[in-house]
This record gives sequence, C-alpha cells and structure tokens, in this order.
Amino acid sequence: MKQSPCPPVTDADWPENIAALRDGFAGALNVYRTMAHHPALLNAWAPLRQHVVKDNALGPELTEVVILRAGFRLGSAYEWVHHVSRALALGFSEARIDAIRGTPEAIDGVDGMIVNAVDALLDAHMLTRHQEEALAYAIGREAVIDLIAMVGFYSVLGYLLKTYDTPIDEAIQAEARSNPTLFSLTPPST
Repeated sequence: MKQSPCPPVTDADWPENIAALRDGFAGALNVYRTMAHHPALLNAWAPLRQHVVKDNALGPELTEVVILRAGFRLGSAYEWVHHVSRALALGFSEARIDAIRGTPEAIDGVDGMIVNAVDALLDAHMLTRHQEEALAYAIGREAVIDLIAMVGFYSVLGYLLKTYDTPIDEAIQAEARSNPTLFSLTPPST
C-alpha cells in the first residue's frame, strides 16, 4: 500500500507559524495533524471549527446526530468512529447510534428529521421548503443554518480524511476494538 502524501504531521515537523494550535485541538487529533500540511487553512479553520462544533445552536446531542449521519453517508470511518465515541460519552444508547446509520424512515422525532436533512443535503444539495420549515419549528432557524454549515464542514473533513487515508487516533482505535459492530460503518443486519 502506498503511503499517504500527507500523513499526520509530527510534533517535530509541526509548522512554526501555527505552533499555538499544536497544544490545542489541532495537536490532539490526526485529522488536524493532516490539515497541518496547509498551515494557513488550519489557522483559518480554527474559529469556524469553534462555532460549528462547539458553539452552534444545535447543542451537543443534536450536533452528534448530524456529524454521525454525515460521517456515515460520506463513508468516513475516521469521523464515524470518533463521533461514536463522543456520542457514547454524551449518553447515546447503542440503539440510537444504530438508528442514525440505519434507514431514515425508521427514526422518529427530531433525530429522524435531522437524519433526513443530512441525507437531503448530501443527495439534493438542499433542504426542501417543507423540511426547512419543519426543522425551524422543531429546533429553530439558527440551528437549521448551523446544521447546513455542519454538513458542509464535515464533508470537507471527510474528503481530506479519505483522500489522505488519515489513521484513526490510537485511543479511539482501542475503544472501537471493544465494540467493533457499533463502531463499524456497516449497519448491523436485522
């Protein structure tokens, strides 16, 4: 197998002009260590990441629903596994996680609306007027806009991760080994 042209940047090779990011979020995960091959992009990415991932109007649980579905649909094992870990830490049940990677028709409530919205954005590149209105009623218009931005944000990450075959971080790999079915991109057979 050919080695990636952009493996995660080591501490020794970390670009000096983004040294401050190494000790924060960027140094903690291989996705951002891969992005460190383009320091200007990683530096510009940091404030957007803060809003999209941490300070959005969706809140932590619905954020994970969006990211899990986007990671699943993009076929990004890295995003799926990392966000299964985060979802479990937030108290998601295995059944809820399985539902997010399942068929949208089988999911009720807000989770189902979000899964359908992610699918619509990835398939049709937009929400229908009905979807947008229903979501705005359920979660608020700012949350809908954040959902749209989040799908775009995680699409870019998925493209980078898959193009450069970014390895899943060791701690997450260890967690995934404890429950390989749940951490797999393949939905369990029913």
